[in-house]
Amino acid sequence: MITDPLFYAAAVPAVILLGLAKGGFSGLGALSLPLMALVVSPVQAAAITLPILIVQDVVSVWAYRHTWDRHNVIILLLGAISGIVTGYLLAAQVSDAAVKLAVGLISVAFAVRRMVVERRKTPPKPAPADVPRGIFWGWVTGFTSMVAHAGGPPFQIYVMPQRLPRDIFVGTGAVLFALVNWIKVPPYLALGQFTVENMATAGALFPVAIASTWAGVMLVRRVSGQSFYTAVYVLLVLVGIKLVYDGAAALF
Repeated sequence: MITDPLFYAAAVPAVILLGLAKGGFSGLGALSLPLMALVVSPVQAAAITLPILIVQDVVSVWAYRHTWDRHNVIILLLGAISGIVTGYLLAAQVSDAAVKLAVGLISVAFAVRRMVVERRKTPPKPAPADVPRGIFWGWVTGFTSMVAHAGGPPFQIYVMPQRLPRDIFVGTGAVLFALVNWIKVPPYLALGQFTVENMATAGALFPVAIASTWAGVMLVRRVSGQSFYTAVYVLLVLVGIKLVYDGAAALF
């Protein structure tokens, strides 16, 4: 188990951000790995984070167990499984920096466009869920989650135009990513990332993970549906900018 106080000075805020994201404030979790990567390698940070995410998934799925869209989850999961497999097979060939840059640019463009469109006098009607787009964005979600730990923005790009009720939107993401995270366990095992040290360190952070996720759930339920969507669009822009910065810095 890691005992360096400097690690926990970065890891505790990172886990709190993950918990708030799991509770419903989608996007904040993208800031957690860069925080932890300040004190350990990005690969080790990802290995420590995955068990924490799985524990947080239990809390968020329980909180939203009655409010999620089964149709969307099935469609997205079909694509996500193939995306995870693709990411695992191409892990050595694909630059996570390039993936982050691409996802970041798409996220910023999408969120800004949606904020402009939805402020018109006659906003567009909610887009229905459909199989071709859902499988495509599900694949992108699984691939980016496996390669660059950035599965949230592609999920949001597909689901947000549907204008689902707040709790159904959050619940759908909670169930989908709970399944995605379990599917990622075998590839991480194959890559040899679940060491005793990493698992013990993750276990030490479980109490913070559980408490912060419940805090996120409680805070989200105090926010109106319209304000929630506005907040998520803003977070998506900020996360997109962060991904663009990380990707560009690593590439150039």
